[in-house]
Amino acid sequence: MRIIAIKKLREFWLKHPDAEQPLRAWYKEAEDANWVKPNDLTKYYRTANILSSNRVVFNIKGNDYRLITTINYDYKVVYIRFIGTHKEYDRINAEDI
Repeated sequence: MRIIAIKKLREFWLKHPDAEQPLRAWYKEAEDANWVKPNDLTKYYRTANILSSNRVVFNIKGNDYRLITTINYDYKVVYIRFIGTHKEYDRINAEDI
């Protein structure tokens, strides 16, 4: 998969250094993945939440952080929409951001 907007991840781990390794690990795993449909993703990420409009919420660092993506399965592209703490996540609508 191709990941769009890694800059958002970098900016986040500069503010939250403990998130760097888990985000780098997620990035590598997603980059190496070949997700064709949401079920492919949930086989590996059992705690991922599948939302409408191909949105997926990943738990990062033992659920300390939330990562929202939009995935275009046909083109093998993952767009980073949001990365934040649970408190920040609770203030947004994951389907609209």
